[in-house]
Amino acid sequence: MSEVSRLRKFVSPEIIFGSGARKTVANYALTFGARKVLIVTDPGVQQAGWVSEVEQLLAEREIPSVVFANVSPNPRVEQVTQGAELYLEQGCNVIVAVGGGSPIDCAKGIGIVSTHGRHILEFEGVDRITIPIPPMICIPTTAGTSADVSQFAILSNQQERMKLSIISKSVVPDVALIDPDTTRTMDTFLTACTGVDALVHAIEAFVSTASGPLTDMHALDAVRMINTHLALLVEQPDDAHLREQVMLGSMKAGLAFSNAVLGAVHAMSHSLGGYLDLPHGLCNAMLLEHVIDYNYESAPDRFRSVAEAMGIDPRGLSQSQIKRRLMQQVITLKREVGLPHTLAEQGVDLTDIPYLSRNAIKDPCILTNPRKSNRRDVETVYEEAL
Repeated sequence: MSEVSRLRKFVSPEIIFGSGARKTVANYALTFGARKVLIVTDPGVQQAGWVSEVEQLLAEREIPSVVFANVSPNPRVEQVTQGAELYLEQGCNVIVAVGGGSPIDCAKGIGIVSTHGRHILEFEGVDRITIPIPPMICIPTTAGTSADVSQFAILSNQQERMKLSIISKSVVPDVALIDPDTTRTMDTFLTACTGVDALVHAIEAFVSTASGPLTDMHALDAVRMINTHLALLVEQPDDAHLREQVMLGSMKAGLAFSNAVLGAVHAMSHSLGGYLDLPHGLCNAMLLEHVIDYNYESAPDRFRSVAEAMGIDPRGLSQSQIKRRLMQQVITLKREVGLPHTLAEQGVDLTDIPYLSRNAIKDPCILTNPRKSNRRDVETVYEEAL
């Protein structure tokens, strides 16, 4: 391996972590010279009360704000366009995203469109952004997607029934106010979906071909923390310590995948979510053990470390035994958190697989998968997940 190919970069926002972190939002808005703030959120988060609190915190410091809440669970390109129009119309100069991955990804899209004045579809792919986006503060209300620390924005193109990935350092938020208290308003299904999403981020980042020492430590720590605490949190949603541990695990998984990228689970999951408009974490959950089965032989030492982080003692076991134990542990965890679903149960048919595979193989996440994949490989994994 040449010296240059061993170089690794690591980007992250400024992070404030802990109970009450969200309350520093006005300080940061002032630091960025906010004249008027666009708050990007969704109806559920608004209903939960987190948005009115942010509005009030800004108003106390005499910072006017306007709310854009027309964001669906898989945010759509039309919503980005509407949000950018509102941003410009209202003379905003700072964006605060409050919510899960959907409002945060939509906010990133709004930032891109409002500064470039071009359609969001023109920015699909890697490093297509040429002008810095407005200052962006994120307050995540789920413990999973980690859009608040990542250089990814994933949006849904409903016309094509496809998801598009935008990857750029320019969409790493300036500040992430990561406050476990905000996750109290998630139901158990969302807790499970976002938690499994975070676990997949950590595993895929660790076995990615772009992994390195800076991402490995976060990835393995995240696997341990989520494996240990997620099922307990689903059982005991009022436990503040469990909430904090899962939120911290999710953050570490985000720092890992933002810099090491992902793999086939996410490439296939993006295709699936774009096609059927399903929750992203659920798509990941249905595919995870099947992709581990496919990838294992290409990174056995890496998967052995993942197995250890998930509480499996690999001493005296053959590689195929470790693989089986790891797949079984994933299946057990999914069952414990209430996600034992298969693709067929969610309406996927054998005839959908060629279409899903065509899109998955074009997703940028497939490029860092440890095992090189062609369309037939991807079709086989989808078939196994039926």
